[in-house]
Amino acid sequence: MTENQHHILIVDDDEQIRRLLRRCFEGEGYRVSEAQDQDGVDEVLSSGVDLITLDLNLGRTDGLSIARAVRQGSDVPIIMITGKGEMIDRVVGLEIGADDYIAKPFYLREVLARVRSVLRRAPHSAPSKIESSNSNHAKFDGFDLDFARRKLTGPDDLAIEITSGEFDLLVLFVNHAHRVLSRDQIMDLLKGNEWSPNDRSIDNQIARLRKRIEIDSGSPRLLKTIRGAGYSFTPDTLTI
Repeated sequence: MTENQHHILIVDDDEQIRRLLRRCFEGEGYRVSEAQDQDGVDEVLSSGVDLITLDLNLGRTDGLSIARAVRQGSDVPIIMITGKGEMIDRVVGLEIGADDYIAKPFYLREVLARVRSVLRRAPHSAPSKIESSNSNHAKFDGFDLDFARRKLTGPDDLAIEITSGEFDLLVLFVNHAHRVLSRDQIMDLLKGNEWSPNDRSIDNQIARLRKRIEIDSGSPRLLKTIRGAGYSFTPDTLTI
């Protein structure tokens, strides 16, 4: 996955602002949803969101209330984009869990830069997403990945020996199947895990992981190298 394919929720009661931001984000390849109030936010959040841009001054409710409600059940990053420029609004917003703050009027390039920065440092990792899933397993091309027991079983129903780092990496790729992940994105997504990834360790882990899941690790079919971009996990079938 490129960083562009994240899902962004725009929360603003101004239709022109929503249209402007949607056009900007979609132009960069992001998936975009919109909401005007708490009801709309709840509906979109249930389908999964990677980042929220949130206006403080909404018609039916205020953005601070929405931010508080979101923070009660989610750590999705929030960037407040608002016409309220007073310092107290910024302080309160950050104190209740907003990740960044941009005052109107704004430059779209600055908004994009802030979005990219917040997404890069967001503490979401594939293991945490899977733990919140309703399923305890992922099945792909005959393999069975058991999240709770941290075990991998092959198409022959035999357990495959796999290290903790290889397991975390496979979970990440399962959650981002058919998307290209750069080394930087992989390292960001794996932050906070038991091992500390770097460029060399990522390449080494991928090489070892291929030996676990590929028929021919020298000509990988499941875990492909995308030249100049990164890696992509491309199973024929995948259920979670």
